[in-house]
Amino acid sequence: MSRVAVSAQAVSTASAERLFAVLTDWPRHGEWMPFTRAEGGQGVGAELRGWTGIGPVGFLDTMVITEWTPGRRVAVRHTGRLVRGEAYFETAPLPAGGTVVWAERLELPLGPLGRAGWLLIGPLVRALMRLGLRRLARLAERDEGAAPPGRAR
Repeated sequence: MSRVAVSAQAVSTASAERLFAVLTDWPRHGEWMPFTRAEGGQGVGAELRGWTGIGPVGFLDTMVITEWTPGRRVAVRHTGRLVRGEAYFETAPLPAGGTVVWAERLELPLGPLGRAGWLLIGPLVRALMRLGLRRLARLAERDEGAAPPGRAR
């Protein structure tokens, strides 16, 4: 079984807490990650289901949350037939906002064919992760800016 690692990072003027809140609002996943929608619970042991694709053409990515640090980190184990491995999202405060990191360590299916396929789709996966995190950062900034005066979101 071959493993690959891929990661992306984005910086935002939104706080680390706001980034985490938007990130873990699973029904909003499609607002920032292209071609994806998600649903699920929160906290260690909760299950997540993500659909990646266009219309009926795509695949289901099932996951179990293995680590949950509110406002800072969520880690999952991919349990689906196609996507297997581990991933995490981590937020951290910065002097003028926050940062979010997304890292995946995946087990490639199909042996040598999977390794060859990764050469083609790996750069696309990385680009979509970067795009998604940039969109997440902007969404969190808009949400944070919409907080009523005197009330933190």
